Amino acid sequence: MIEPILVGLAFVAGLAFRRAGMPPLLGYLSAGFLAGGLQIGDAEIIHTLSEVGIILLLFTIGLKLNIRELLAPQIWATASLHTAIVVPLTAGMLLCLVWLMPSVEAIDTSVAWMLAFALSFSSTVFAVKIFDERGEGAALHAKIAIGILVVQDIFAVTYLVFSAEEAPSPWAFALLGLPLLRPLLVFLLKQAGHGELLVLFGIAVALGSAELFEMVHLEGGLGALLFGVLLSNISKSVELYKGLINFKDIFLTAFFLSIGYAGLPSGEMLLVALAIGGLILLRPLIYFALLVMFRLRARTSLLVGLSLFNYSEFGLIVAAMAVKGGQLPAEWLTTLAVAMALSLFIAVPFNTHVHSLYARLATRLQKMERSELLLQERPVDLGDAEILIFGMGRIGSGAYDYLSQHYPNKIIGVEESADKALKLRLAGRLCVPGDASDRDFLERADLHRRKTVLVSLTNHAENVDVVKLLQQLNYQGRIAVVSRFPDQHEELTRMGCITFNLYAEAGHGFAERVMEELV
Repeated sequence: MIEPILVGLAFVAGLAFRRAGMPPLLGYLSAGFLAGGLQIGDAEIIHTLSEVGIILLLFTIGLKLNIRELLAPQIWATASLHTAIVVPLTAGMLLCLVWLMPSVEAIDTSVAWMLAFALSFSSTVFAVKIFDERGEGAALHAKIAIGILVVQDIFAVTYLVFSAEEAPSPWAFALLGLPLLRPLLVFLLKQAGHGELLVLFGIAVALGSAELFEMVHLEGGLGALLFGVLLSNISKSVELYKGLINFKDIFLTAFFLSIGYAGLPSGEMLLVALAIGGLILLRPLIYFALLVMFRLRARTSLLVGLSLFNYSEFGLIVAAMAVKGGQLPAEWLTTLAVAMALSLFIAVPFNTHVHSLYARLATRLQKMERSELLLQERPVDLGDAEILIFGMGRIGSGAYDYLSQHYPNKIIGVEESADKALKLRLAGRLCVPGDASDRDFLERADLHRRKTVLVSLTNHAENVDVVKLLQQLNYQGRIAVVSRFPDQHEELTRMGCITFNLYAEAGHGFAERVMEELV
């Protein structure tokens, strides 16, 4: 049983960090180290729950994954080149530790290379969490970052397969027929409806696929990812993804708590953890250089690099295998746990303030861009539109259709998902791909020609950031923003926005629709 005090401790720590303007996950990390030190809760249960969280995370990534995107050079080549650069640097540092810190026991060259390979990966959990909190899951930089992480996961699974004590079962070849299951899975998904059966179906498929792969001695997370891909690219998969988000986040809380249960290392090994943690500072620089080389904008390269600015849980898995095999002293496991936690503490402030950071560095960073950018990174033309709609989901598209009747040819939608923008254009709506939180995009949007901007993005925090950015750029037109709760409504009103509370005013809109039919 999970100790209630542990749940309360995680909540209090998460709330404290949130009130300080930081993501709650830093609180969960702190609570994990405190709970581990005080021996609160059952470490085995926490570890099991964290595994469920990782499986659900990989399954939901699969639901939104487009395999063709992984074939882009800016994804697979960046992931490969980064590994080729970082692994020798990390291995060299690990081998030099015995001269820098004579009290630290030397490790074998083979073990150093193994740990360096494990430390070359970034945390999928962290990146997805950051993008979800900022409402940027469909943005180009998020797709590139997730693509790089998936390629890294493929590297990791390949390594685990070849380094495992037990070879994959001959039955593993039967998994090549998984695409044949897609029609059945899609049928069951559609039959699940819209309530708890839909969520139950998703959890059952995620956990069942992981168990299936482990039965044939393959990584369970790979099974969850592939089964998610089997259910992707249909309208119902979007609903399933939204239904699983909260469950995934709850279980991932256990993941951040579990890191602290590895405990704290000795004094010498704590210095080693600090050295390994300090090495992470090179990671965003390397990613930035590689992505700019592949003709991405400076802003995109910065956001991707900072989202991968940490160590992955895979490092702990490899270290645990080495400790179990007698190749590595047990204290290395706690050392890597502290290094991973330290990398997250370093990465969070940068990612929290990444947009303001880019605003300060934009002029310098843009000088490093290639003269010819990728097609999806080039500026778009908003034409003579007087009304901009940021976020072309159900609300934004509905607003577009209604306003088009009164202001024909004066409206344009802006959608951060290029695929979705294309579908909207094919459906007859004027829509361009663009990120409303992208300062570069807004600076090129000729805002002085736009009379009204409607903001209907994924979450309230993102809406507020866009309003602040518009005001910083001295936009003088009207700003209308969607809200969902009274406190959000009040905040946007104080900012001078026209605000529509979806929940409070839904009944009014419903009554208006009825009256239209009765007249």
